[in-house]
Amino acid sequence: MIDALFGSKTRVKLLHLFLNNPGQSFYVREITRKIDEQINSVRRELSNMLGVGIITSDSADNKLYYQVNQRYNYYLPLKTIFGDSSPSNNVSICASDNDPGEEYGSIMRNVVGLRLAIFAGVLVMGSTTDVDILFVGNMAPAKIKTLVAVIEKGEGREINYSVLSYDEFYYRLSVHDKFITDILSGKHSVIVDKDKVLVKNL
Repeated sequence: MIDALFGSKTRVKLLHLFLNNPGQSFYVREITRKIDEQINSVRRELSNMLGVGIITSDSADNKLYYQVNQRYNYYLPLKTIFGDSSPSNNVSICASDNDPGEEYGSIMRNVVGLRLAIFAGVLVMGSTTDVDILFVGNMAPAKIKTLVAVIEKGEGREINYSVLSYDEFYYRLSVHDKFITDILSGKHSVIVDKDKVLVKNL
């Protein structure tokens, strides 16, 4: 039944493989062995999936490797359908009116040394930046990694983040640095702004 819905048995098997192994890449002959399908059929479906954007490709050791694109717009719904493990009360901060969610905000406001936190990228519907979270302040690296791990678990995908000191952020903001401008000029949500620096600069 699901084969008919998604076009072919090979495509369904590929979706199962990729969506259950985020962050892992496979080359064509490895894929054909894992899903037990003909190589021509696999190549055709990989080309289709690349065209749609659900997977990405990269070359290494004279082989072309494929993996799921965790930044694909419909990654989470597809993972819900094809993932072997059912989501356990996953929190999606893209779920309602671009609201980043008080669950993460309340945690972030208690991080010692964090003065500013901005959500964008995959965490805010309509954002096109590659950075999902910008942290500003003097935080313990281990604390940031732990916090990101919590958000990644809640979102069900990898999160790209960047950390800047307050002085570096304020300088970049004052000179209209492209990195900062790209985040602030697009869709974003300010989760923490203890010094009201963005309010001052509006």
